[in-house]
Amino acid sequence: MTSLGKLLIVAGGLLIVIGITVVLAGRANIPLGRLPGDISYRGKTTAIFFPITTCIILSIVLSFIMWLVSRLMR
Repeated sequence: MTSLGKLLIVAGGLLIVIGITVVLAGRANIPLGRLPGDISYRGKTTAIFFPITTCIILSIVLSFIMWLVSRLMR
């Protein structure tokens, strides 16, 4: 059970860091979720939003960070 506890602590810390980053990005007027290419449709009773461009950019940034971390760990 100690490994599960450690995993939950790390996951919680990671969520806090991600939350702080999102809040700071919002205050710095970085338009995550409102980039050109993000798809949104608003009907009378429905709203569909798919941030494809934001997903691609976040994927590239996170891939680079993971590559950098793995490179430094060697």
